[in-house]
Amino acid sequence: MNILIVTDAWEPQVNGVVRTLKQTRLELQKLGHKVELIQPQQFRTMPCPTYPEIRLAFMPGKRIAAEIARFKPDAIHIATEGPLGMAARKYCIKNDLPFTTAYHSRFPEYVHLRFGIPVKWTYRWLARFHNAARAVMVPTRVVVEDLQAHGFNNVVLWSRGVDLDIFRPGSRERLQTRRPIFVYVGRVAVEKNVEAFLQLDLPGSKWVCGDGPAAAALRARYNESNGVHWLGVLNQGELAQVYNSADVFVFPSRTDTFGLVLLEAMGCGCPVAAYPVTGPIDVIGADGPGALNEDLRQACLDALHIDRAAVRQHAEQFSWAAASRQFMQHLHPFSESAQRELRLAVQTAAE
Repeated sequence: MNILIVTDAWEPQVNGVVRTLKQTRLELQKLGHKVELIQPQQFRTMPCPTYPEIRLAFMPGKRIAAEIARFKPDAIHIATEGPLGMAARKYCIKNDLPFTTAYHSRFPEYVHLRFGIPVKWTYRWLARFHNAARAVMVPTRVVVEDLQAHGFNNVVLWSRGVDLDIFRPGSRERLQTRRPIFVYVGRVAVEKNVEAFLQLDLPGSKWVCGDGPAAAALRARYNESNGVHWLGVLNQGELAQVYNSADVFVFPSRTDTFGLVLLEAMGCGCPVAAYPVTGPIDVIGADGPGALNEDLRQACLDALHIDRAAVRQHAEQFSWAAASRQFMQHLHPFSESAQRELRLAVQTAAE
């Protein structure tokens, strides 16, 4: 099958959406499918307001149509709601082509934190965007229920995985600071609530791995003088070393829908401390590989007593192969009539 994925999130961005799409493409190719992506590097772009490292495609409509015509997909998946996603959605609706979408992050909450726009307004717009799809893929059952409550239709579960060959128990010598060592990995932005971790009164030392729009201000406020160390963006092999060195992985976000870093840390046997919210609840559960508490400091201290072997065992339940098979089940391949519509659209464009 020829599968086309349209995404506004792609390299050089380092985040869960990009990693999910890269792993999914790899697994689908292993199954014999041909997978192509339409992504921002193929277009003229402009910086995203308040987040300049994210580039947004500028007026992509004609190029989207040309790429679809060239590839002749059997199924189209729209991964994001940005300019590329909107242009692909418009094309599919105009040409009566079925498509699926995905909901990766709590965008309404992010927009509210950054711009103060009421959450219900953004959810209303998103429901309109996604309800044109045959299926809206989301990472956890809690998110399924949340979106249904906000008027989303055809919401289905598409879980996530972890590369257990990269993220596995290993040497604990990478971080040479006072123990216990508490680590955060991820984007350093207001919606990630990183400062809630940095301001905790904890024994030992803290590390932050990642970058983002809030990094400079937080680095100035929290540094080695108060036990906080910074590493910046790391590759997967380096991240595995950091997870192994840490005594606890701290996940302070209240807005993530899943959190791939949770699985990465657990793959290395590192216990998790987090708030009892969507994402940690689904990935960790009520007990076992992590400690969930509205008092994040207490969660960090409780996580110190969790057996690392049990944490690794929990992570082994998640695989990219299984997640990608779920993805395939939710795709809506074009019918013969839709294929005729696509051929007609291609012919009309050529004329």
